[in-house]
Amino acid sequence: MFYVRAKFPVIAFGTGSTMKYKDVTDYVGQAIENGFSHIDTAQFYQTEAYVGLAIKESGLSRSSLYITTKYSFNGSPRQAIQQSLNKIGLSYVDLYLVHFPSLFSDFESGWQEFEKMKKDGLTRSIGVSNFNLENLQKLMKIAVTKPAVNQISFHPYNYASHKAMLEYCAKHSITVEAYGSLNSITRNPGGPVDAVVNAAAKRLGATPNQVIFSWVRSKGVAIVTTSRSKERLQEYLAVEDLPPLTAEEIAAIDDAGAKGPPSRLVVARLAMQHKLERSSYLVMWLVIAIMFGFATFFMF
Repeated sequence: MFYVRAKFPVIAFGTGSTMKYKDVTDYVGQAIENGFSHIDTAQFYQTEAYVGLAIKESGLSRSSLYITTKYSFNGSPRQAIQQSLNKIGLSYVDLYLVHFPSLFSDFESGWQEFEKMKKDGLTRSIGVSNFNLENLQKLMKIAVTKPAVNQISFHPYNYASHKAMLEYCAKHSITVEAYGSLNSITRNPGGPVDAVVNAAAKRLGATPNQVIFSWVRSKGVAIVTTSRSKERLQEYLAVEDLPPLTAEEIAAIDDAGAKGPPSRLVVARLAMQHKLERSSYLVMWLVIAIMFGFATFFMF
């Protein structure tokens, strides 16, 4: 497993997104079996107990896994982390994040509680999630212990808006961790990013997903991703074995992303085209089945 900074794995298996509110025991177990050592969960996802069960079933030592969870609801952060630890079945987590800046009505007192939990050994590191540059600057003014991580939605189409924050985080040694990076090609197909990503994928003999993750890594950003597919997980982990993108390819993805995602009309048109193609295949197979049925009837 590759590390972005000491003891922080560059890629994590996330249990949010489509995994929220579900029994993810088998999927987390599958991720661990295939080489993921960093597991990301949160109060809000309601997956902590299942993560704990998968950890237990893996039989791995605590030190071989890196566990992140998040403070997602109003109330005492100390009570919240204790509840999370009880659900996961651990005495500490490796990283505890403030899930949203709005959870702190007062940044100073809220962050002091986080600093105290780190000092008391309930978490090895503390950080934030979904903080913009203004939120971070406000926090850094009062923090004794700076946040180790800021986990954000990050992909080519929002890179330009996050550029200043990435520079600020690099200056203050705050690791930026990305979720939703593949949305640029999965939820926004047909946009300007597709062509340049596909060209780089062809050169590398890689998949478009791997190119997006290579681009994320070129920005010094770590990755949170998820999949129910064993093959997808292996595809994601194989990114670290790929040759790096060229400076020209990185710049091309930057420039394409700056043009913005395709309009909703284009996305809707592509989705409709996909549905029509699926429908035509279904009709074709239905006709074949009916014809086969008639043929079988007359034969016998």
